[in-house]
Amino acid sequence: MGFEDAVATGLAPDGGLLVPEALPGLSGELAAWERLDYADLALEFFRRFAGPMDAGALERCVRRAYAGFDDPRTAPLRRLDDRLFVLELFHGPTLAFKDFALQLLGNLYEHQIGRTGETINVLGATSGDTGAAAIHGLLGKPGVRSFILYPRGGVSPLQERQMTCTGSDTVFPLAVAGSFDDAQRIVKEIFGDMDFRRRHHLSAVNSINLARVLAQCVYYFYAYFRLPEDRRDEVEFIVPTGNFGNVLAGWWAFRMGLPVSRFCVATNRNDILWKLFRTGVYEAGSVKPSLAPSMDIQVASNFERFLHEHTGGDAARVRETMATLREKGRVEFADFRHDRFRATRADDEGIRAITARVWRKHGYIVDPHTACGFAEIDGAKNTVVLGTAHPAKFPEVVAEATGQSATHPTLEALKRRGPRKWDLPAETGAVKAFLTETLT
Repeated sequence: MGFEDAVATGLAPDGGLLVPEALPGLSGELAAWERLDYADLALEFFRRFAGPMDAGALERCVRRAYAGFDDPRTAPLRRLDDRLFVLELFHGPTLAFKDFALQLLGNLYEHQIGRTGETINVLGATSGDTGAAAIHGLLGKPGVRSFILYPRGGVSPLQERQMTCTGSDTVFPLAVAGSFDDAQRIVKEIFGDMDFRRRHHLSAVNSINLARVLAQCVYYFYAYFRLPEDRRDEVEFIVPTGNFGNVLAGWWAFRMGLPVSRFCVATNRNDILWKLFRTGVYEAGSVKPSLAPSMDIQVASNFERFLHEHTGGDAARVRETMATLREKGRVEFADFRHDRFRATRADDEGIRAITARVWRKHGYIVDPHTACGFAEIDGAKNTVVLGTAHPAKFPEVVAEATGQSATHPTLEALKRRGPRKWDLPAETGAVKAFLTETLT
């Protein structure tokens, strides 16, 4: 399957996740890429994956994706002290790191429709930021309708308004009475019905779409190039993550030649990944609502891609493991050890305390997800914490912890608009029925 087909399909025909046949070695490109701006770097990177895709179309898709960011550096690297940096990934249209992938994915979908003449109905699940970024990346694209499932009451008020206040009749925010894991399960079950999927021209927009993870690889290279030369040894990236896609992108960047010492998987109170890297046990529990709702996940879908690599590409073993997890909710890995990874966690009390500490020490305001990345800083490493969302998306937490007001004009404008959403039970049949009624 080629790159364009992988983008359009999203999920493999058997319900599994698509992975590149091989990751290219890019270590020989680093010197030439070091001084490129973000769009040029992204273009050079995607040329290694896009295959026969028209070169001019690829360039248009990439350049338009990053033209609307509100900082000329796209992903500025902010230095907090001698060895500590924050990669600000919240300067896109919806103020979250998901914009880096979903602005591009929207353009790729538009190109796909122009090439084939077939409309696309995008279906995805979100724990908060993916939905808003997906909707914005697809808004106004001819031939595209967006159906985004999210947990009712499980996202922040401003995250919900970003999804429900677009005023567009091609956007369908679906608030399901369950957790993100329920929403994600429904999406995967619908994509598993090949006849339904083809009949309604469905395409996946979650990080289960391969293009999403690849797009996120780029900012790891970009951040490394912006580190001072005397701080490029023993580099650790700390990645707040719930669905494992963000840290998987960093791991793939390392596999392609980025000289990284270690990755830290930063979790909130839903600490299934923290437990995995500490014990080798992957055990799904019930989702606990937290101050960092985008990480309120117990079944990290992109872990399946990491598992594929961990097993040496043994697809049968991956299928068996994922089936066991679905049936029993628990898998134990006797050999799960990774020198390149560590994990940390922060509960709600910790998030408040960390947010206050970072403000006092550095005069810098972080959102609750980014705060999880500051839980355990290794002072012996040159550290880059991924700033995953603008603090203005979580003003109550920021005000409580720092006494500061965090606002942004984009979010203030949303407060004057009326929401439009549909409430559904967390049942695959109910979502299928809604799709059928809406699309026929």
